[in-house]
Amino acid sequence: MTNYREIIRLNHQGVSGRDIVKSCGCSRNTVARILGKAREHGVSWSKAEGMTDGELRELFYPGVAAPFSRTRPDCERIHKEMGKSGVTLTLLWQEYCEQSRQNGDIPLMYSQFCLCYQKYARGANATMRMIRKPGESAEVDWAGQKGFWLDPETGERIEASIFVGVLSSSRYAYVEAFPSQNQESWLNAHVNMFRYFGGVPRILIPDNLKTGIARPDRHESVVNRLYRELTEHYGTAVIPARVGKPRDKANAEGTVGTISTWILAALRERTFFSLRELNEGIREKLELFNARPFQKKEGSRLDAFLAEEKDLLLPLPRNPYELASWKKVTVDKSYHVLVEKMLYSVPYEYIGHEMEIRLTRNVVEIFFDGQRICSHARLYGRIGQCVTAPSHMPPSHREHGMCDGSRFVAWAADVGPHTEIVMRGLLSAHKVEQQGYKSCRGLVRLGDTYSFDRLEAACEKALLYTPRPGYKNVRTILTTGQDRVESVAAPERKTEAESREGLGGIVRGAEYYRGGNDRC
Repeated sequence: MTNYREIIRLNHQGVSGRDIVKSCGCSRNTVARILGKAREHGVSWSKAEGMTDGELRELFYPGVAAPFSRTRPDCERIHKEMGKSGVTLTLLWQEYCEQSRQNGDIPLMYSQFCLCYQKYARGANATMRMIRKPGESAEVDWAGQKGFWLDPETGERIEASIFVGVLSSSRYAYVEAFPSQNQESWLNAHVNMFRYFGGVPRILIPDNLKTGIARPDRHESVVNRLYRELTEHYGTAVIPARVGKPRDKANAEGTVGTISTWILAALRERTFFSLRELNEGIREKLELFNARPFQKKEGSRLDAFLAEEKDLLLPLPRNPYELASWKKVTVDKSYHVLVEKMLYSVPYEYIGHEMEIRLTRNVVEIFFDGQRICSHARLYGRIGQCVTAPSHMPPSHREHGMCDGSRFVAWAADVGPHTEIVMRGLLSAHKVEQQGYKSCRGLVRLGDTYSFDRLEAACEKALLYTPRPGYKNVRTILTTGQDRVESVAAPERKTEAESREGLGGIVRGAEYYRGGNDRC
């Protein structure tokens, strides 16, 4: 491409046309033509100095397309290929020329090709100093060196994996031994690390291990589901190190080597008989390691952490993350799912659908299409136990499926406190509890027919007149709409004996004396 600005500049400085030709690498005719165009448009060096070559070309030759430029090689690809055995720059240049000709482009000469790659290689091999703000990030990894403890019964030497977490700014470290590098160990390591730091960094920089990163990618890695849940719980984010780029987490990489010397090597003469004892020994050496003075600056890791970083970490949540596992199950015809040999109900509308189960120590959560449908307290003990929520039943099952008083009471408690009082009264009105189930089912039907809000209001009104209202008392209030009429003044509550003398047409009538209060 013609260097318009340089030709005009050299001419302004009094350089001869011959020397301008040599300096700019163009013909005498080109130099003469450009200088002639400059005079024609009144472009002196003072004006051309503030213009680009493209702007000058458009001024001198309006409407003319820019001259053809040679295709530059893909230096990033060349750099990767040069790392392979037997690959040379000559071979790569030949491939580059062939590809350029197929695309209708003009390739660079071999010398220009090599020069272009050399410039890239110098930049690719340069090390950029990463400046991390206090509280911004922590680098996490498994150490290559293992810890060991002895089984006191068998004398077997058992291997332990060493987790290392380092705050990028202060280099304050956390170290802990685990029985393996599985998912549970990885997540528990983070929970314990945050507790040790007393806060949470805004970014976590792990390696591309499977327990952290489900699918490594150069541009957009996919974080493991459980690892993502943990980071969401603590309000932090995961930015994995690039594959094959250990400098992305240089602090962790460097600390791993230092820890191998100052902690693990220092414990080599000690014998531990449990994982707990091994971690107690590691914690002793870790405190000394963090308090050890820096070699090239004042203070220690502990000093830098307390002075610069501790107060800038995110606060810990009220409750620590609870380890969970996920399963996929299908809802059976009885609207239950089988989880760890226990049965848990789901709304009957989901019969035959596949559900995702999130299982923790205390809770079973059931998800469909990413939305939580319901949850149950986790069952333990005898295999085959079943928990069924009345609201999950079809209407016909809800009516007949409540086979004990506790389920009736639980349902009534969900409706409201007054409904619960009435339900308990129906159950205790007979010598045998089962005799009141018919009236209890009738109360359930009223809730389905009139809504829970109206049923609660009707029970509240009935209790104003008698301490033990029956099914028909509540039904009469609902059918006559008295639950919707606000009482002017609540009458004085009567005793059960007084209520037998009659309450007028509201709750006692001919039907009562014909059939009995709890008969339906």
